[in-house]
Amino acid sequence: MAQILSRDELTARMVRAGELEISGEYPEEAASYFDEEKFRFHGPGGFESDFEGLSSYFASLRHAFDDRSIRRGLVVIDGDLMATQTWIEGTFVREFTQSPVGAVQPNGKRVTWDLINIFRFDDRGRLAEEWVRTDNRDLLEQLGAADRA
Repeated sequence: MAQILSRDELTARMVRAGELEISGEYPEEAASYFDEEKFRFHGPGGFESDFEGLSSYFASLRHAFDDRSIRRGLVVIDGDLMATQTWIEGTFVREFTQSPVGAVQPNGKRVTWDLINIFRFDDRGRLAEEWVRTDNRDLLEQLGAADRA
């Protein structure tokens, strides 16, 4: 049976899922916001992943960056699709193993990912698919790895 969620409820679920992925708190709750079996992630440069791969990416991010935060800007919803502006920030203090160019050593600087996300929700209000666009060259410059782009 399809679960009808309001725009505000869908937005709250998406925001909460992002906060939990960034913090690493309450992994079971975080997973409940996703269709773990069917979820697909489509990232820059042809990067494709499932829920397990996305979780691994966020674990790498949590390991490498202290003082992490996530904030959302504009949110647009049309049916089962949601587009958002997203900024993820953190201080780069340990090796980041899942950068766009592989492992990168820390530089101690504050890093900001500037993202555009499009999410698709299933009929139960879970995240079923995500497309992300970001400027990887800008990210690599902030990481001190622009020469590896």
